[in-house]
Amino acid sequence: MENFAYHTPASVADAAKFLEAHEDAKLMSGGMTLLPTLKQRLAAPTDLIDLAKVPDIKGVCRDGDELVIGAMTTHADVHENALVRELIPGLASLAGQIGDPAVRHRGTIGGSCANADPAADYPAGTVGLGATFVTNKRKIAADDFFVGLFETALEPSEIIVGVRFPIPVWSHYQKLRHPASGYAVVGVFVAQTKAGVRVAVTGAGPSAFRISAMEEALAKDFSAKAIENIKVDAGDLNNDIHASADYRAHVVTVLAKRAVAAKG
Repeated sequence: MENFAYHTPASVADAAKFLEAHEDAKLMSGGMTLLPTLKQRLAAPTDLIDLAKVPDIKGVCRDGDELVIGAMTTHADVHENALVRELIPGLASLAGQIGDPAVRHRGTIGGSCANADPAADYPAGTVGLGATFVTNKRKIAADDFFVGLFETALEPSEIIVGVRFPIPVWSHYQKLRHPASGYAVVGVFVAQTKAGVRVAVTGAGPSAFRISAMEEALAKDFSAKAIENIKVDAGDLNNDIHASADYRAHVVTVLAKRAVAAKG
């Protein structure tokens, strides 16, 4: 690990100023990806900006028809929060499937989404629920947030402060879990929202994506049978030592059917 300056800003505005002033600075929320990367010397920031002491960007509240989750809220808190379990149990279940207890008690929703790991769970939940990312500068629809492999729409000095989730009619998450890392080899989030059915996938491609064919079929007939013959194109899917692209394409349909069947 290389030497770096360590900062603990007291506000989002201060954190943004540090980012603007130091070109090679890095933000840290839970540090679940950043710290191992530093230890392996795969990154060497000149400055580390820890958001742990920034107030008002942690916690869960309801705002009308939306559930608002602060960026520094841990996965464990999302999983255990009574309001999340009541209003979006599918999201609570997703958070409870992330990594292991140590990761869930340190990792945060904002950090996970900003990192945009292709096998992370939250991208499927945010896209599947039609969430909106609130930053220190603007609002970004989840559909527009994940743009590629470890790549988001965030600008260099932009910081996620919270995520706003429209409260759905129903939702469920199914995941093929990597046995060692706990990451999603494939994860599928299905939601019935006031605006329609949404089906979002993580783990299978470079970033989270939706399956419009399944959404259209489920809008007409919300049943596993309605999507059993929908094939996912494997052409743009991940192909690695964990699973082939063809296998992932098959698993997407299997998990989507299981998610729909979970409604009973």
